Amino acid sequence: SFVVPLGATINMDGTALYECVGVLFLAQYYAEASPAFDLTIGMQFFIVITALLASVGAAGIPSAGLVLKAMILKALGLPIIDHGSHIVPVIVGDPVHTKMLSDMLLNDFGIYVQPINFPTVPRGTERLRFTPSPVHGQDEMDKLVRALDQLWSHCALNRAELAG
Repeated sequence: SFVVPLGATINMDGTALYECVGVLFLAQYYAEASPAFDLTIGMQFFIVITALLASVGAAGIPSAGLVLKAMILKALGLPIIDHGSHIVPVIVGDPVHTKMLSDMLLNDFGIYVQPINFPTVPRGTERLRFTPSPVHGQDEMDKLVRALDQLWSHCALNRAELAG
């Protein structure tokens, strides 16, 4: 008989379903915060299926959650630079907001992130540089995504249009 081992991977620790619920929550949160963002039932279905399929292979790969979080941040419209590294640069595009976000993440959420400003990067491409490692678990990554989404909306910053 033919057996498809997807059930074992998906249900191993609930990560796939957890990712789906988390991504859908963030999308709904953003839809409430931004009237211009219309979250249709089709988009919700697409978000859940994408997160579910991406999570299936993540269970057996160390630190695959890092890649998933970058993908989820990009799906939420946050301007990240996806270059295949464990370093996740998030474009802010303004030196004042870059420093302010870095300070707020540290002071309000206990998350350290390195602000990168001119002359390290060209003006207008200022960014936050996240360097997650295998010691950062799912809880820390989820906390980071929630904090970033909240601060991005609070500061009324542009989303995906700055990413290259």
